[in-house]
Amino acid sequence: MNRDVMETVPKKNTPIATEPQFRLPPLGECALLLDIDGTLLDLAPSPHEVRVPPKLAKALPALLQRTQGALALVSGRSLNDIDRIFAPMLFPAVGGHGAEMRISVESEAVASRAPPMSADLSRRFAAIAGLHEGILVEDKGYSLALHFRKAPDAEKAIYDAVSAIRADLPNAPIEVLPGKLVCEIKHSGFTKATGVTELMAHEPFKGRRPIFIGDDITDETVFAIMPDMKGLSFSVGRHAKGVDGHFNAPRDVRAWLSHLLEGERTAAE
Repeated sequence: MNRDVMETVPKKNTPIATEPQFRLPPLGECALLLDIDGTLLDLAPSPHEVRVPPKLAKALPALLQRTQGALALVSGRSLNDIDRIFAPMLFPAVGGHGAEMRISVESEAVASRAPPMSADLSRRFAAIAGLHEGILVEDKGYSLALHFRKAPDAEKAIYDAVSAIRADLPNAPIEVLPGKLVCEIKHSGFTKATGVTELMAHEPFKGRRPIFIGDDITDETVFAIMPDMKGLSFSVGRHAKGVDGHFNAPRDVRAWLSHLLEGERTAAE
């Protein structure tokens, strides 16, 4: 590979809409950090119904190889759930909003000193699903998510109920994460940003230029730390504050990742 070749982030009317045009180092000098839902994958009626498109299933392992292992999925999902979605593929990952991590494909998953949510708290928040049959409860261990994609009109009632529980437990170390048709409750003290910071301290991520792509409010903690890491961040579906550019939809992210691979192949010829 010609190490002097710099990959270009496309301008408008190509997969990514961003100004000004950025020049990226070769993939061997980057760390690709990718959110999953709403970023790599299109949202589905329920979290268990998301699908990995065939082209992405081919691109991600190739990118993992081109970055010498410095590609990680960064998600609010648990590592077990991430592995289920991408099976039989396995990737480095930050799961549970920074609660757990796998640094390499060969390494064991580790918890980052994040306590699981107590059974009592989980039961109290899960009971909110009784407000509407369309509310889906997802217990992630370190957090609990109330999905209302099938009951969008229930949003206010859900947040009112969550606020009531928090008012009843003012000293409980919990944090509410609003998302796209989901309300998630987790322990305070860890975020996607703390997970990414820890990940970037280890090989093969250490010393590389991070490139983070995310779509939701929970990704904003990572957007905020990218300048300190001399990294780049891109949002999906909206131009979030402080990002370097944005993609219109997950399909554009997938197209851009394929573009990166094709650019590296061309440079190697």
